[in-house]
This record gives sequence, C-alpha cells and structure tokens, in this order.
Amino acid sequence: MDLFEVVVLAVLQGLTEWLPISSSGHLVLAETIMGLDVPLGFYAALHLGTLLAVIVYFRSDLIHIMSAFLRAETSSVDFKLGLYVISGTIPTIVLGLLFRDFFESLFSNPLAVVVGLLITGLLLLSSKFGSRSLNVDMPRSLLIGLFQGFAIAPGISRSGATISIALTTGVKSKEAFRYSFILSIPAIIGANVLEFGSALSLGYLSVLGFIIAAVAGYVAIKIVDRVILREKFHFFAIYCFGLALISLITLL
Repeated sequence: MDLFEVVVLAVLQGLTEWLPISSSGHLVLAETIMGLDVPLGFYAALHLGTLLAVIVYFRSDLIHIMSAFLRAETSSVDFKLGLYVISGTIPTIVLGLLFRDFFESLFSNPLAVVVGLLITGLLLLSSKFGSRSLNVDMPRSLLIGLFQGFAIAPGISRSGATISIALTTGVKSKEAFRYSFILSIPAIIGANVLEFGSALSLGYLSVLGFIIAAVAGYVAIKIVDRVILREKFHFFAIYCFGLALISLITLL
C-alpha cells in the first residue's frame, strides 16, 4: 500500500465504522475498486483507532460503569448499563463463533455487500417508528446484541443495526446512541484481539492509519450524536440504498 491508499482506507474506516453505513461494506468495495490486498494487521490498527475514538468520547460513562462495578452498586443505573453491555455481547459472540466461516466467506463477495447495504437501509427506515420512551433492559440488550452479531456480515452496519433496533423497540434516542456505542467496545476488541500484535509489524503505516481512523472516528460519533438528537437517523437509508444501487450497476 502507498500513502494515498492508507489515508483513503483509514478515513473510510474511521467515518463508516460509526456512521450507520457499514465500514466493512465500504472497505470491501474499496479493495475491489482499488485492487488491493490489505493485511489483516493494518485493519486491526484501524480498528484500534476507532476503538480509541469511542473510548475517549464515552470516557465519563465508562468510568461511571467501572466505578459502579468496583463498588458493587447493583441497583445503580451505571451498574445495570454495564450488565446490559455484557448480556448484549453474548449473542454477538455466539453468532460470531457459530457462523464464523459463513461470515468470512461473504467478505470475498461484493454482491453480499450490496445485499447487506439494502438490509441496513431497511433497518434505518424502521428506526423512524417507535415510542422513544424506554431505557435498555435485559430483553432489549439481548435483541440488540443479536443484531450486532448479524452486522458481522459486510454491508450491514453495526451502529445502524443496533441503534435502529433499539429505536424501533422504543428506546430513547440518546440511550440507544449511548448503549450502541459502548456495546461496540467488547465487540471490536474480541473481533481484532488476535491481529493487534501483527498491526505493530507494519510500522509507520499502521501508526498513520491508527491516528487518521481515530480522528475520523471521533468526528463520525459526533455526527451520529447530532443526527440522533434531531430524529434524522433514518435519512442514512437513502445513502445505503444509493450506494447499493451504484455498486450493483458497477459489479454487473
């Protein structure tokens, strides 16, 4: 990879990891268009960057959760949020382990990305409906975690799927936003932990990609935050449907 390709992939990862338009889908399409064979270690570095972005953005919430667990404040809101993050992670792990080979096979199929983008678009449209009056509870955490598991497939946005299903089932907009992003932390670590070591072997390319992805990721989180508050989250469906159509025409 040259410098231009590193910058393009890092910006794509940083923005699309948190915008509800599928980072995996964009990266698969970018690899296909640019004719690249990107080392897994480089993608691990990019994921580390986006992981840093979400940790910094939600640092206050994370400190409160850890504090509640250390003090065993089982009745506190922060303890329950941490518990729901754990319960929401379980379905993701189960799906990832049971269907690992299937999900991995999809990454070599650009048409699978098109289907995934269409699914994401439909999920985003569904987010327009819902009472927006509830907090995350145990049943909802499991359902949201299940949809996070589906989002392992390229083209299905993790943030799009989790926030959409939360909103559709009546979760408050700000709560859906916060829970979805904090839920992503163990998922990102689990999906990339084996490749983090190899990221270091790529030298300055990994460092540069890490920094760019972190900055772009932080910007993307702020964008989603504002969009959620303005009740415009479903508008991202237009982009997903448009990209799916353009990709299909290009592939055919």
